[in-house]
Amino acid sequence: MSRIVECVPNFSEGRNKEVIDAIAAAIGSTEGCSLLDVDPGPSTNRTVYTFVGPPEAVVEGALNGARAASQLIDMSRHTGEHPRLGALDVCPFVPVKNVTMDDCVDCAKEFGKRLAEELEVPVYLYGEASEVDYRKAVPQIRQGEYESLPQRLEKNEWKPDFGPAEFRPTWGATMAGARKFLIAYNVNILSTKEQAHRIALNVREQGRGEDKPGKLKGVQAIGWYLGEANMAQVSVNISDFEVTPIHTVFEEVKKDAEDLNLAICGSQIVGLVPLSALLISAEYYIEKEELFLLDNDQKIRLIIDRLGLQSFDAFKPKERVIEYMIDDDEMKGPFLGMPLESFFHAIGGRTATPGGGSASAVCATLGSALATMVGFLSYGNRKFEHLDKEMRKLLPDLYECTKKLMPIVDHDAVAYEDFMLACKLPKDTPEEEERRETAMQTTLKNSALVPLNLAVTANKAWPAFKRVAEIGNENCISDLQVGARALETGVWGAYYNVMTNLKDVKDAEFKEKVKTEIENELKEAQKSKEEILKLAETRLG
Repeated sequence: MSRIVECVPNFSEGRNKEVIDAIAAAIGSTEGCSLLDVDPGPSTNRTVYTFVGPPEAVVEGALNGARAASQLIDMSRHTGEHPRLGALDVCPFVPVKNVTMDDCVDCAKEFGKRLAEELEVPVYLYGEASEVDYRKAVPQIRQGEYESLPQRLEKNEWKPDFGPAEFRPTWGATMAGARKFLIAYNVNILSTKEQAHRIALNVREQGRGEDKPGKLKGVQAIGWYLGEANMAQVSVNISDFEVTPIHTVFEEVKKDAEDLNLAICGSQIVGLVPLSALLISAEYYIEKEELFLLDNDQKIRLIIDRLGLQSFDAFKPKERVIEYMIDDDEMKGPFLGMPLESFFHAIGGRTATPGGGSASAVCATLGSALATMVGFLSYGNRKFEHLDKEMRKLLPDLYECTKKLMPIVDHDAVAYEDFMLACKLPKDTPEEEERRETAMQTTLKNSALVPLNLAVTANKAWPAFKRVAEIGNENCISDLQVGARALETGVWGAYYNVMTNLKDVKDAEFKEKVKTEIENELKEAQKSKEEILKLAETRLG
């Protein structure tokens, strides 16, 4: 399984295209790194680079960017709206896939150590990588900015974590850290810099000081003016979008702007954004406006409109949403991503995967999808508009179940291949034989749990499925009959696969527990299928 870390270095150059491109080339040419986004800001005189890759590769990519910057950026001449400490100002490492925060802490420390040794510059650790409370947050370390470094470096409490406690005029200092996704977000206001900053002080967590805290937790904010756009911005860093979502920032800034009779002119996401951050905010407006949207693309369109994300520059989801940007086959899986014809040929080929487990997942997915289809054909139709309210409740369950079933097409094949790899482990010594046996038993258990999960997930569709069969579009009865049989077939397939994989499992307690669970799931599927078929026959007359 691939391991993916995101790195988002901020370099103090946003005007000179040659410098910006040279740093991008240094990062992008690093083996294993995928450069996803380069976002320069002329007024801030700062460029945010976003790239991903395995832990070792992103550390090397960040170092390559720093090496280029050391030859091209002179901090003694730097001016810009954004606070800054050095040529490479901050360099955070963020867990994306199959890595932990501890892995990212290791990346930050490895990067900081090597950068300090090679360029002989001071490096501070921040975020999860820092063990010192008073220098965990970027604003704490950056206080006084580049200009204060000569004096701060002389103080023992501001001795860098790596490198010399000496001022390097052309470089300054760098902060390397590990953190969750940080969203850089700006709200556009037709106002002065001072008015924007006044609002920023209101919304940021720090507020105006200890006796006057701000409104929003985990939010840093300042106000600045963009000369090239002839408007001001409340510029925000959201450190945890699950605690303070994007829409909360937008609505609070909007409220304060209205109190000052100032016009909001949309907003801007800088760099990339996690899909879940957009969906959380979309759900807010869906609920507030009593809308009915299930498709993620439609939800993203909604949030682009409600937050005015196109007002400053184009917001293209395929270029800005990190999940859409990562070129990683494992994000979808080899079989689910196949054209249908190729998948059928793969099923019928001379290979063990995809096999019965993947085929079972396909059957279950088709069954749930057919019920979803009938739900949609019963919703928004004038003839059935009396059903709209109930369909709004039923469709999300069916739609979500279908989405969760699809990737199991690949999960079964992966589980089987893991078991085969375990079988091929060496067994020449007692230690090797023991290691091989442990790996085989672990992968056998997983090979049983994958189809069990298929059955459990598939059975979650039945309650909504039954209700759609009772009241849904009568022109689609045959689709419901096919769907019920397909969904039950998927559970039958899961049952067969669980029982096959349990045969060689030696853990008796695990074996009995999983056997009982899959038998119960099969009974539920059989019972539910029969109920739906009877409903269908009754409605057909």
